[in-house]
Amino acid sequence: MEPENLLLDRYILAQARTADPTVCFVPTASGDQDNYVRRFYDAFTTLRCRPRHLSLFRVPTDDLDSYLLESDVIYVGGGNSRNLVVLWREYGLDLLLRRALERGSVLAGISAGANCWFEQAVSDSWGSVQSKGEGRAAVGTYFGFLRGSFCPHYDGEKHRRPEYHRLLAGGLISDGWAADDGCALHFVDGTVHAIVGSRAEAHAYRLTRVNGLAHEVRHESRYLGAA
Repeated sequence: MEPENLLLDRYILAQARTADPTVCFVPTASGDQDNYVRRFYDAFTTLRCRPRHLSLFRVPTDDLDSYLLESDVIYVGGGNSRNLVVLWREYGLDLLLRRALERGSVLAGISAGANCWFEQAVSDSWGSVQSKGEGRAAVGTYFGFLRGSFCPHYDGEKHRRPEYHRLLAGGLISDGWAADDGCALHFVDGTVHAIVGSRAEAHAYRLTRVNGLAHEVRHESRYLGAA
């Protein structure tokens, strides 16, 4: 998301099981846009890793199981999360990714690529409508690697916070987490292990439903840049 600021990307690589990890970019949600794939390579060829990508529109191998299990980091891009869910289920990719996680791969992603790990998420891809420029989000159902719900772009798109509050207060979505652009939640065994940011002002938020209202608590992130 920030080609001039790779602090979060470096953090992800630092969690890998090897110092020279194979990083597999999965751009399904963008329809495998060539420009998006190119931006990934432009960024990750500057880092200590071995980048490659998995296209479900031009599948590189019949043995997707081995292709993913050989990846130390699997990085899922943003885009239309509903399309991602449909294609992943068709290919059984969600099951392969669970195997990769069990084998020690780091699973990461941005926007739709972050939504997909949770049970639910605030999404513009699931029957949402636009009215006078104001976004109206819906609840997307995903793969449940992590319990609860998630909302990306919490400060980057002005409708995200009020929509998450509306859905939560109405009992339409479960308790969960939100993240500002530039903030990452790092989970280990289903529990938040760290909250880190590529921007000093980027934070995460815990959202719960209390007495029929959305209750929000901000969690400070650890800025990954210079002090």
